[in-house]
Amino acid sequence: MSESSEREAEELPTEIRESVPDWDDKYLDRVAGRLLYNYDLQKDHPVGGERWELYGELRVKNQKQFFHPALSYGDHESEEYLLARQMDQPTVDDLNRLVDRGHEFADDWVTADEEHYGTDITFVLIAAEIPEPVAEFVDGFRDRTLLKFGYYGHYDVNLVVVDPEAEQCAASEAADVVAAFRLWDEVSTPEEGFFSRVARRFWQ
Repeated sequence: MSESSEREAEELPTEIRESVPDWDDKYLDRVAGRLLYNYDLQKDHPVGGERWELYGELRVKNQKQFFHPALSYGDHESEEYLLARQMDQPTVDDLNRLVDRGHEFADDWVTADEEHYGTDITFVLIAAEIPEPVAEFVDGFRDRTLLKFGYYGHYDVNLVVVDPEAEQCAASEAADVVAAFRLWDEVSTPEEGFFSRVARRFWQ
């Protein structure tokens, strides 16, 4: 974790810092240091009969108000499920299998109603090598499903493959979380720390 990230983490409430597990893997530990501002994180979390070394959930509710919070309208909920594991040399077949699992998970996780705006299900494979066919598949990938023609929102299945040693990664179009896994890129944060301010608002 960079010096600025460590200082930012120290600004967070103790309850948040203590809720984040410690990973034996140095790379995952540093990634978690970037994700803890936004995600509820779990270590070695079982999902769908498989174990994920890093699992995270993010939920956001957007609300419009008419003079008073009790008079709200146009509520929209967005969420993301992040599932990451190590796989030395992934194949395109592995990625297609993950996409199928993503749609299975969506059947269980997505509540399709008027308040649902969007759900992201993002798979991250931490590889020792990224074969060229895998990079080409991921870079050109986009999988969005509209629910009731978009009236109940949508969900996306996203893919990320990262090779930390070679400082290379491939990410599908909507996989914004890839920035947390690109440790070789510095994440710029405001002096006070936007995510720290948001976290404090919810924990105070």
